Amino acid sequence: MRQMSIARYGAPDVLRLQELPTPAPAAGEVRIAVRAAGVNFADILARIGLYPDAPKPPVVVGYEVSGVVDAVAADVSRAHVGDRVIALTRFGGYSTHVVVPAGFVFPLPDGLSDAEGAALPVNYLTAFIALYRLANVAAGETVLIHGAGGGVGIAATQLARLRRATIIGTASAAKHHALRAFGVDHTIDYHSSDVSREVRRITADRGVDVVLDPIGGRSFEASYRLLAPLGRLILYGVSSVAAGERRSWWRAARSLMQMRSFKPLSLINHNRGVFGLNLAHLWDEHAQLASAMQTLLQETAAGRLQPVVAKTFPLENAPDAHRYMQSRANVGKIVLTT
Repeated sequence: MRQMSIARYGAPDVLRLQELPTPAPAAGEVRIAVRAAGVNFADILARIGLYPDAPKPPVVVGYEVSGVVDAVAADVSRAHVGDRVIALTRFGGYSTHVVVPAGFVFPLPDGLSDAEGAALPVNYLTAFIALYRLANVAAGETVLIHGAGGGVGIAATQLARLRRATIIGTASAAKHHALRAFGVDHTIDYHSSDVSREVRRITADRGVDVVLDPIGGRSFEASYRLLAPLGRLILYGVSSVAAGERRSWWRAARSLMQMRSFKPLSLINHNRGVFGLNLAHLWDEHAQLASAMQTLLQETAAGRLQPVVAKTFPLENAPDAHRYMQSRANVGKIVLTT
């Protein structure tokens, strides 16, 4: 099998193609011939050495794939050779073959391409848990989505619309037309506008009911201040620690130091809630993840959710995919294809 491995920490060119024997599934496992693999910002952080959950190089990253089952262990009955599937992977997704526990393999909904299938698991699970489990967003509430043009942002937009929420999305101006077509009610260009001031204007100074913030640094403080009474802030990333192609300890430290501490009495007196979300730390919560995935698959099959692929890259061009993600030009998911 072929894999793209991070040989050492650094710029995108540290991703190198390697050939390894194709593994056989052990008890309880399924092997998938990968056709597409999702690219996530955690992969960028792992490449530059700012993702503590990732094994040290050399390491193959990738949390989600789509493809065809080509081998199953004797004790597996829920998947069969020839099935088109999607799967969550605990690293290893940048590969032509993966072996994963059968419980993390799900049928690919009819009508979805391989690339669209690979765009579904991580982004939609993150948005689902953030909006439906933690925030419990309700009809008529207002949701502020930072980075609305990214994979999680578009997934969150679709899910918030299903709950009939009003959506405010931040993104560069070039993405606004597409975001409005996806259902964002109000767009804010974070390059040229004061986001807090614009949100206050849009909400008549009330604030928002839910904020999804993957940025970190000072953004967490600003997002918290925008919460209306009974508002919920979901923190699910720290993209501000990685602005360049290489690790900067100074920038990472500055971003971490700028993150505010949330004091219990302040939360009580302001009637606000703050939640943290790291999907990679829910790997052992199989029942909850599987239940959420089943809901997402049902909504997708019914046509109410539609993964959006910004651009695909051949597996061997993974360095270009990383550069494209760090350029922040994508509207939707970036996917590698085999």
